Amino acid sequence: MICSICPRKCGVERKTANGFCRTSENFKIARAALHFWEEPCISGKSGSGTVFFSGCNLKCVYCQNYEISRDNKGIEISYDRLVEIFENLVSLGAENINLVNPTHFAPMLAEVLEEWKSPVPIVYNSSGYESVEMLRRLDGLIDIYLPDFKYIRNDKAERYSRAADYPEIAKAALEEMYRQTGKAVFDGAMIKKGMIIRHLILPQNTNSSLRIIDYISNHFEGAYLSLMAQYIPCTNLENYQEINRNITKREYNKVVDYALSKGLEKLFVQELSSADDKYIPLFDFSGVI
Repeated sequence: MICSICPRKCGVERKTANGFCRTSENFKIARAALHFWEEPCISGKSGSGTVFFSGCNLKCVYCQNYEISRDNKGIEISYDRLVEIFENLVSLGAENINLVNPTHFAPMLAEVLEEWKSPVPIVYNSSGYESVEMLRRLDGLIDIYLPDFKYIRNDKAERYSRAADYPEIAKAALEEMYRQTGKAVFDGAMIKKGMIIRHLILPQNTNSSLRIIDYISNHFEGAYLSLMAQYIPCTNLENYQEINRNITKREYNKVVDYALSKGLEKLFVQELSSADDKYIPLFDFSGVI
């Protein structure tokens, strides 16, 4: 497979070489388990059936999941084994199947989801750095899109993720996701179809957060915004001193108050106490072996 799955378009033959994401053409995952720390309408009472894919096409310098995104920790599995994992999560009572960081496996996942008909919603949980062409391959197979909108400034995207084109790419990707799902649809407290856009508040980057709130409120009226306060420095950020700390209460309040002042009703706000490494999953191959 000559890979052009994501906007990086590395063009490598993944049978014999690795591109930016450092993965072969085989699925590679590090954890598959019920997860209770997503948005309430995703986790529900029984937990979200999360499947954490290894490798990443973004590799943010501050990634909390660096063990799998940057260090590529994981186990390669077959298509059939992935279906078994999905079915096991459903049998455990998963509210949905939550594909975490699936971008670099998108066409292979499309093949699986065309054959395996899930009895629960499928969640596509990604960085937002997606090819519109590849997202169209997923049309009709994904019930809930859960993308990040990390950066609205090109210089920040380049500095933290080596992806200066991230803002333009993410905007186009969000538009395609929204086209596919439309306004959010709920069954009681649980979302069954739609899009929730996540934004992680970074230290000394609150003005960018305000611009992102403006953009989302102006372009995606029927989608939800989830403001995330869980940022903690988990990697060596010696060369990125501006983000080598937690966000402050003042920074948190500035962003949250601005979102509320915009009159946003479709809004999730993560508590500042979520900035704790106890909420980072253990990538111990649970549910994989």
